[in-house]
Amino acid sequence: MTYRSVIIITVAGLAVAAAAYVWYSPGARVEAARAKPAEIREYVDEEGRTRLPMIHEITMPFAGRVEPIELIEGTPVKAGQVVARVVPLDLDLNVAEAQAAVERLEASIRENDDASIELTGLKQALSYVESMDRTVEAAAQRVKSGEAKLDYANKQLARMRALRERSAASEDQLNAAELAQVEADVDYKQDVLILSALRSLQAATALIPTVVRQYIDRKKLQHDVLDEEKAQAEVQLKESQRDRERGAMTSPIDGVVLERFETNERQTPAGTVLLSIGRLDELEAEADVLSQDVVNVKPGQTVEIYGPAVGPQPARGEVSRIYPAGFTKTSSLGVEQQRVKVVIRFADGELSRLRSERNLGVGYRIRARIYTAEKSQALVIPRSAIFRGPAGDWQAFVVRDGIARLQSLEIGLLNDERAEVTGGLKENELVILAPETNLVDGVRVEPVLPNE
Repeated sequence: MTYRSVIIITVAGLAVAAAAYVWYSPGARVEAARAKPAEIREYVDEEGRTRLPMIHEITMPFAGRVEPIELIEGTPVKAGQVVARVVPLDLDLNVAEAQAAVERLEASIRENDDASIELTGLKQALSYVESMDRTVEAAAQRVKSGEAKLDYANKQLARMRALRERSAASEDQLNAAELAQVEADVDYKQDVLILSALRSLQAATALIPTVVRQYIDRKKLQHDVLDEEKAQAEVQLKESQRDRERGAMTSPIDGVVLERFETNERQTPAGTVLLSIGRLDELEAEADVLSQDVVNVKPGQTVEIYGPAVGPQPARGEVSRIYPAGFTKTSSLGVEQQRVKVVIRFADGELSRLRSERNLGVGYRIRARIYTAEKSQALVIPRSAIFRGPAGDWQAFVVRDGIARLQSLEIGLLNDERAEVTGGLKENELVILAPETNLVDGVRVEPVLPNE
């Protein structure tokens, strides 16, 4: 046998020995689990808090001075019970002032509508006009009489002059005729002047009734103005009375005081929140769910509510409402996430139990597990057995004939504890739990089943 043959036989022997060692070696011990039929429920698990669907805020209806509020947090209140009050004296003074303004305007209207003096003046003015008309008529007749006398005096003077020229009349008779003519002329001119003056007075007197009527009409316009002012004053009175009624602020519901924002008497602006009141028997929960998870959440789905505030026994609930819009929330790690609010209603009897056992209130932190899908019989393996492959598919190490085989899987329902296998694995096959990063396909392993 040549040296070369010895080397070849030695190497072959070593290879056979190595293969035999690998084949018959028990391999690395790994924890494994068996794929078996079981129930699986897919869920979304998020942190949340309790809340009320409606919190009634007692606010200042107007700017004013509020009395001290004696109700403290946790105090039960009844619907219609006065829970806060504006200082009544201030409101009474406002009402009294508004009432006095209305009464003053009513008195002004009565005074304005009293036209007895004006009507008497109108009657007197009409009498003046009538008297002046008669006076002017008399003066006109007097002018006519004076004109006739002057005409007679002129004719008499002409006859006397003619007689005197014929010496049929004396000088005295002529002088007497001349004097009579002058007197008649003066009287006539005086009567004409008096008639002219009286006619001017008549025109002025005729305007007096018109002035009085216009004054009466003006008082009617003033009545309309006073009516408008009175209407405004009545509105202010109603507002003052309304404010007095609103000054006693009452609870709209049977509930409990959640928070008291003001305690001492002080001047408070309109809209200031004084108290918040709610019904604790309407308590519900709210969770902020990631937008990629909320698409699987539907109203009516079962919810398990748990956490320190709930106690050792979780509470049952169901999804009541899903907000239509999302919002951005920064996680504790500083990552911006898009989340959607989901409202959860407690199942019948659960809230009363939690209120009696745990005194659960508003704003308490809880955890909500929303079950989005479930199967009563599915091929299930532990969630820790699967991982993502380089191509993004689900994979697991399956133990076959003591060898770890890398296997691609089709996964159905999935939660933090279990995974449903819909393809790539058979019932009772073993999968390695939490495989080490250095585990590769084809390595002999010794599976350990801790749960069997």
